[in-house]
Amino acid sequence: MLRLKKQLDNLSNAFNWLAAGAILIMMALTCADVVLRLFRHPIPGTYEIVGLMGTVGVSFALAYTTAKKGHIAVEFLTNRMPKQTQFIIAAAGEFFSALLFGIIAWQSALYALDLKRTGEVSLTVEIPIYPFVLSIAIGCFLVCLVLTMDFYKSLKRIIK
Repeated sequence: MLRLKKQLDNLSNAFNWLAAGAILIMMALTCADVVLRLFRHPIPGTYEIVGLMGTVGVSFALAYTTAKKGHIAVEFLTNRMPKQTQFIIAAAGEFFSALLFGIIAWQSALYALDLKRTGEVSLTVEIPIYPFVLSIAIGCFLVCLVLTMDFYKSLKRIIK
């Protein structure tokens, strides 16, 4: 199980770097567009491309943030409960969160396949949209795996 956790951490880290690359592209494209607007030659479709790259940036960073417990947690109420109760609440939250992200991944993958089938593209530069929706499915699936691993660890804590 430790080996699986290590591989999942490495995969989450790799996707986090891809997210960072997407944000870097967004920044470079926006800066270039602003500078070129000064010379009356804006980059067509900048708004579209930045929006599409935003989906990659957010969805690929989710698993890493979840693995590192980087999300905000409000624990002022649960901290006053017995440890066993805290572990049960954590396990329930991880279970239902994994379930939710699994459903989002599944539905996003179905939607991406539908977009590919219909040939949906962006309005200005006509970039196919399905790869970006598929990135949401991949990112959510990774989050589902991370949360499933966390749920397993929480179950082990409850049993001990």
